[in-house]
This record gives sequence, C-alpha cells and structure tokens, in this order.
Amino acid sequence: MAYSSQKALMLEMKSLQDEPVEGFKITLVDESDMYNWEVAIFGPPNTHYEGGYFKARIKFPIDYPYSPPAFRFLTKMWHPNIYENGDVCISILHPPVDDPQSGELPSERWNPTQNVRTILLSVISLLNEPNTFSPANVDASVMYRKWRDSKGKDREYIEIIRKQVLATKADAERDGVKVPVTLDEYCVRTQVPPTDDGSNLLYDDYYDDEELDEDDEDEDDNEDCCYDDDDSGTEDS
Repeated sequence: MAYSSQKALMLEMKSLQDEPVEGFKITLVDESDMYNWEVAIFGPPNTHYEGGYFKARIKFPIDYPYSPPAFRFLTKMWHPNIYENGDVCISILHPPVDDPQSGELPSERWNPTQNVRTILLSVISLLNEPNTFSPANVDASVMYRKWRDSKGKDREYIEIIRKQVLATKADAERDGVKVPVTLDEYCVRTQVPPTDDGSNLLYDDYYDDEELDEDDEDEDDNEDCCYDDDDSGTEDS
C-alpha cells in the first residue's frame, strides 16, 4: 500500500510540474518524505486576499488516494471554514462515508478520482466564497455574514483579512518570494527545468511579460485563469 500511494504522489508531483496550478508554489517538506507537502498560496488579484502569501501543509495518508489528505494552514487565517489550528474544513477533504447529519452529499466528499490539483482549486475558491452553514470558526462566520448582508458597510471582517494579508509580506520577504499582484503575474505558468540531482520539486516563478521567450508570447497563458469572484462554488463544511 505504501509503495502504491508513494507512486501515486510522485505522479501527481510530476503532473503539477508539467502543468502547474496558478497561484501556488509546492515543495516537499523533506525530500525523503513524499507524504508531506509544503504549499504557498498567493492571494488572487481583485479579491480581499490580493497580495497575500499563505503557507500551508498537506499531509497524505498511507492509503492515498483512497483516503483524503489533511490540509492545514500554517499562516494565521480568519475564515469561517478554517479552524483556529489552521485545519481546513471542506467537503472534498472529508472521508467518503454516508453521514446524513453532515448535510453533505456523498458526491461532494472525497473519492479516489480527486487529487492535489482539485484540492488546491477548491481551497482557493473557498477563501473567497465561504460556507457559513456549518462553519469551523463560528465567530468568523458571523462576522462574514454581517459584512455580506450589509453589502460591505460592516467592514470588520474585511479589515481583519487585510491585516492578515499585510502581515504575510514579512514572510514573503524572508523567503525571497515575489508575490504576484496582477492577473498577468498570477496567471503565468512555467514548467520546472530538471535539476542536477533529479529532484522532482515544484517551483512557480513569475516573470514580466518582456522576460518571456518568443514561444511563450504566442500562447495565451491567461485564457483559462482569470479569477472571478462569482465563479467559485465549492461545497464545503
């Protein structure tokens, strides 16, 4: 079982190298351990998380992909669907069991066809479109609903988010990371060149348009990326 799950994770890492997900940077916590991944999430432009640099960990079970991984933010997050310890509460990460009390359909829960890519996209969608029906952080949920129902007049929730975003700039500077702040920067996807030691790690680099080579300029990298606040619809709990 361990060999099977490790092979599956290696293939996923390779897939993410060949076709990275916009707005993420992924590495292994320890190159000898395929079951622990470190994730950097860049706040999508034109959202309240714009300019943010949020660190997280994905821990995979030994029977992956038959059981879901755990996703935990290391960066302090104030969000209806994120527990105080950073654990993310979202349907796609819940085991595929029949639990009528949860209010979730079995189809909304984890299944072996899901993967890291779908998890990352679900998490980024969740940030901007919280589920307040079964919140992990009740206080954040109440505050978010006040902001939403007041059509933005009650700004307490947003002000906390922006403070957290500003606080992440120190982490980005310390890690030497350039955080994308425009759609052009956010949507650039680059393949990772092979390293000398054959390591299969993923690094997303962001370049100015003039630094792209001529072939890249002929491709419309932004075609399937542009983030829209209204396009999210991830089911979570």
